Amino acid sequence: MDRLKQSLLDAPVIEKGEYQYFIHPISDGVPMLRPELLREIVIRIIRKAELEDVDKIVTPAAMGIHISTAVSLMTDIPLVVIRKRQYGLDGEVSLQQVTGYSEGEMYVNDVYEGDKVLVLDDVLSTGGTLVGITGALEEIGADIVDIVAVIKKVGGKNKVADSDLDVKTLINVDVEDMEVVVIDENGDD
Repeated sequence: MDRLKQSLLDAPVIEKGEYQYFIHPISDGVPMLRPELLREIVIRIIRKAELEDVDKIVTPAAMGIHISTAVSLMTDIPLVVIRKRQYGLDGEVSLQQVTGYSEGEMYVNDVYEGDKVLVLDDVLSTGGTLVGITGALEEIGADIVDIVAVIKKVGGKNKVADSDLDVKTLINVDVEDMEVVVIDENGDD
């Protein structure tokens, strides 16, 4: 069994209001992220993502950073982190992030019209973060070459399903009765 699948099956689940939330090193930074799991994920992303002609990897803070940094190191593609803090730099673009359990503003810097970007994220759950990010990138005039999320949580309301976004995932899961259930161990293409 692959490490990603096993790590999800072993993940603890908590309740945040009505929402069953799995705790995983890729999406939460706890429990400890083992290098062999990160390595497996990065190799799978590199094999699945369209990387030809990509100028920049774009990821939201905080949990996309470790995945995207590793992909950047392996591909020599520069990394842009979308931050939750405003810096006031020239060309900074704000976006609204609305998920199933939080909402706030995020800020894009160093992405310009004509940039060809790969968007990487840890988890696709409600789709609120990805919809906000892709909307901001389109507003800037960047060309979104591909979008990859490591884990997709199926079930519930997903804003990506209502959009024309094509998001590739490495594994699709659901949470039922406080346990992670693997729906598709190969994700979506």
